[in-house]
Amino acid sequence: MYKFIDGGVTAPQGFTAQGVCASVKPSNTTKRDLALIYCDSLCNAAAVFTKNLVKSDTIAVTREHLKNGKAQAVIVNSGNANTCNADGKEKAQKMCDIAADVLGVKSEDVIVASTGVIGEVLPIEPIKKGAEMMRGKLSKDGGTNAAEAIMTTDTVKKEMAMTMTLGGKQVTIGGIAKGSGMIHINMGTMLSFVTTDAAVSSEMLGEALREAVEDSYNMVSVDGDTSTNDTLAIMASGKAGNAEITEKNEDYRVFVEGLTEAFRMLAKKLAADGEGATKLLVCKVSGAKTKKDAVMTSKSVICSSLLKAAMFGADANWGRVLCAIGYSGADVDVKKVGVSFSSEKGEITVCENGAGVPFSEEKAKEILLENEIDIIVTLGDGEACAEAYGCDLTYDYVKINGDYRT
Repeated sequence: MYKFIDGGVTAPQGFTAQGVCASVKPSNTTKRDLALIYCDSLCNAAAVFTKNLVKSDTIAVTREHLKNGKAQAVIVNSGNANTCNADGKEKAQKMCDIAADVLGVKSEDVIVASTGVIGEVLPIEPIKKGAEMMRGKLSKDGGTNAAEAIMTTDTVKKEMAMTMTLGGKQVTIGGIAKGSGMIHINMGTMLSFVTTDAAVSSEMLGEALREAVEDSYNMVSVDGDTSTNDTLAIMASGKAGNAEITEKNEDYRVFVEGLTEAFRMLAKKLAADGEGATKLLVCKVSGAKTKKDAVMTSKSVICSSLLKAAMFGADANWGRVLCAIGYSGADVDVKKVGVSFSSEKGEITVCENGAGVPFSEEKAKEILLENEIDIIVTLGDGEACAEAYGCDLTYDYVKINGDYRT
């Protein structure tokens, strides 16, 4: 029902974007750090945010602007989180005013976000200068620059685009995301901006967003820290011409399924690019009593520092998987648990019925040396399943975070 295509946030009809180096951090003279995303008409819009009690003031401003379910533009900077600042809300609103002036939209129709260091005052002049640099220069080709501009410690841009059919019309979803460290997503420093030309009411857009994050973004953890700035926002231009989705009908279910797959692709990119990471870890749990048990089990495994370190060393230490399952809080009969490791090099079973089985250490190491590892857990208690995304824990994670601020 859907297929991935080349492109990003500008792939859907009506959307353009751009990203520039505004030198939000004075030391930055080359990296893009300010992005604008724009639609040529007012969109239905929705967003979900971090559940951390400490929040960026950009979230308060965006919440206020989205009360009417409408938006037309996004402005976002990297290099400074605008969090825990006395003038944070004032600066966030000023960013919206700047975007509104450059793009010719209403300030209340602008979504704002920031990412970077917490507790440092956000300089507004570089943002004003950078926005002016983009006046009249947003384009269909500018989405990649926008994806680059929201990166912090990310090593690669995260963007995607896909098409599907709704009501006989082809619709497109595009998106960008950032996040490498402080990633333990609990959506209610991960940012994601998604666009679509599907016609979806604001209410159904919000419902679809909340459903789609549960099996995608909310299943990602890099380091167990939930960011203060997590924001996932979506704008729908309606230009695809499908009958507007105003209720939870078949078109709604197709849209949610496509949105979930779109988010899952970006989620995997976030996990694979965790700070210092060399491997994407995917924990696939089946046979759980309930979906909640499956989710708790899979996330506990990919959050285990011991397991993550073992995967870095290509050590088939399956006991660390069992340990993580045991403290997950899930209702599990540990004497039924099975564990296998899998990659492009094959699959090897290391545990059955809660106990170890003979296996080749050499074959296991060959499997675990690959850059994408599946940790397959069977619980034998029911039919529920879940999939969580994480990464290995390396020396470089400590190096990156040991002097992140200075």
